[in-house]
Amino acid sequence: MRRSIARAPTETDPDTAAATMDSLKLQFRPSPRSTNLFSRSPNKQPKSNALLLTSIVLALAIVFYLFVTSSKSPSKRKFGIVIDGGSTGTRIHVFEYGIKDGAPVFDFGPGGLVSKRVTPGLSVYVDDPEGAGRAVWELVEFGRGRVPRECWGRTEIRLMATAGLRLVEDGARERILEQCRRVLRGSGFVFRDDWASVISGSDEGLYAWVVANYALGTLGAHPQQTTGIIELGGASAQVTFVSSEPIPPEFSRTVKFGNFSYNLYSHSLLQFGQNVAHELLRESLIAGGKILATKSLQMGKPMDPCTPRGYTHDMGLQKLSPSSLNEKNRYLAALLPNGNFSECRSASLMLLQNGKEECSYKHCSLGSTFIPSLQGKFLATENFFYTSKFFRLSPRASLSDLTMAGENFCQEDWAKLKRKYASFDEEDLPRYCFSSAYIVALLHDSLGIALNDKRIGFANQVNEIPLDWALGAFILHSTAGLDAQHSNWITSIFGDDTSTLLVFLVFSVALTLTAWSVSKWRKPQLKTIYDLEKGKYIVTRVGRCS
Repeated sequence: MRRSIARAPTETDPDTAAATMDSLKLQFRPSPRSTNLFSRSPNKQPKSNALLLTSIVLALAIVFYLFVTSSKSPSKRKFGIVIDGGSTGTRIHVFEYGIKDGAPVFDFGPGGLVSKRVTPGLSVYVDDPEGAGRAVWELVEFGRGRVPRECWGRTEIRLMATAGLRLVEDGARERILEQCRRVLRGSGFVFRDDWASVISGSDEGLYAWVVANYALGTLGAHPQQTTGIIELGGASAQVTFVSSEPIPPEFSRTVKFGNFSYNLYSHSLLQFGQNVAHELLRESLIAGGKILATKSLQMGKPMDPCTPRGYTHDMGLQKLSPSSLNEKNRYLAALLPNGNFSECRSASLMLLQNGKEECSYKHCSLGSTFIPSLQGKFLATENFFYTSKFFRLSPRASLSDLTMAGENFCQEDWAKLKRKYASFDEEDLPRYCFSSAYIVALLHDSLGIALNDKRIGFANQVNEIPLDWALGAFILHSTAGLDAQHSNWITSIFGDDTSTLLVFLVFSVALTLTAWSVSKWRKPQLKTIYDLEKGKYIVTRVGRCS
């Protein structure tokens, strides 16, 4: 009975039976696929919205930043100061420049470079270090008047002394530098103690090479396209150029600019500057030829082939070194002018080659100093240029042109020279006999440049840019400073413009909050329900007020 009831058939409407079966299937075997599908959708939608929202915010923020920065000057003004402590004077250079596309844009014309020079050089203050501080303060005041006050706190100031202080005894040199540092600390500009120093001669040559090739447009070009530089200062001479010869480490310098590294020969010839060399030659003549063999005497006085005849030339005992006084006091510290270009050139060459027997290299061009064969084009600056300008030679004049001009000048009587060059200082005028002979002895007789060679140009500026090593130092230091700043991505974008950075951050936050609020307000209200007819869960939109 119980079994018959269990198996008894029931008469049922076919449609009702089908619906019942569907209902039973959905209740006891829900579709896992449907469930999984709708369990993922609520997560995927917000991620897409968040990504879109972030992209919009960043795009609008960048557009805003570009708008703000474009409304400013395209190249924000910056300043830098370099003080050149030379042998005969101290000069301040105040630079104004801009930054464009992350690189410095220099203007070395009247609008971007102003300078002032005071005399004498810092080396004179050996017995009065405070005097050096006063001289530097005069230059600092000049700089403060050229740099806007609001820019002082981000304007770097450096003092770089050269050959004049190199010749000073260590203790005296440090006392002079310390007085300069004291002044620079109180200048209001950015300064560190190690920014006031005596730079090496090779540094000086390197900086001169940098500014020369910057002016020529070859800084950043292939090394073989660059131009070498030879400087003739008052106390030293510098030679710097790219060489293919193996260079001993003590003469080798490397500088990287753009995509190239330049391996340079750079060396400073201390005491081979024009003024010091002239004094050494005179002392040697008076000392009776300890270095130079005096060929003739007249009226008991040594002949001076480097000064025009007729010039009254008394050096005075106080200008002689003690050794000269002890050895040859009978000459009464006087030289008899007897202008002769050839003899002056020979005397200069003997001075330049002094110590050659001590050469420890394969070959030595000047004394015991290694200098490789000069390769490529060269610029000859400072006293090279002043001498060629005095003789009215063209920038590309050959050494044979200078030789002819020097011969005519040296053999001329002093009275005629004074009339011909009436506007020149009488103390400086006779020195051009020595300078012309010394230059030929240095460039041709020592460094091997042919007399008719046209690859050397006499210049003190190129494309209206002064060929001053201080400009090269500024180029390298300012470029290195920007490279350091670019290591920080925030700084590389905003520089030191704090106000723009603050506005950018505030705008970004406000834009993000606004976008988030709008997205929340516009976000549809969804509700998940079970559709009995379709037999699955569905998501539907509902009104905000329901």
